[in-house]
Amino acid sequence: MTTEPAFDRETLTDWLKANGVAHTTHDHRAVFRVEEGLDLKADLPGAHTKNLFLKDHKGRLWLISARQDTVIDLKRATGVMGSGRLSFGNETLMWETLGVRPGSVTALGLINDTDRRVTFVLDQRLWDADIVNFHPLTNTATTALDQAAFRRVLELLGREPVVVDFGALD
Repeated sequence: MTTEPAFDRETLTDWLKANGVAHTTHDHRAVFRVEEGLDLKADLPGAHTKNLFLKDHKGRLWLISARQDTVIDLKRATGVMGSGRLSFGNETLMWETLGVRPGSVTALGLINDTDRRVTFVLDQRLWDADIVNFHPLTNTATTALDQAAFRRVLELLGREPVVVDFGALD
């Protein structure tokens, strides 16, 4: 039996407000893959993301957040990330650590990783973007954060991302 995560969309939104983190959230139909939401994202400014929840052969957990159009070669990424061979993490681990289900994986899920089991890897293009867009723990909405707000979230969570230029791995 798995326990409920400490944060869901509502409590995440309350936490952002309580910490003075400026954000805008847009509701939309459920989106499970990047390709499904292209029409929705066309009207929203900023860099849109894809997020991969991974596990390496040593059992370490990883979350990669990248621009939606970034090609991620997991075999090449392992060296710059410092991971072992990567495969996708299962739904149970995703729920236990990030408090999300498949289709809703997001950097904002790190708020539920209080045991810091997940290493956060961030695409250089997101680190440099003026505005970044993530699901607010559910795939029925998108939350936009400017770069200062996004970095404030990471600071509040005590998370220092491993920033990787996935484009330079080609």
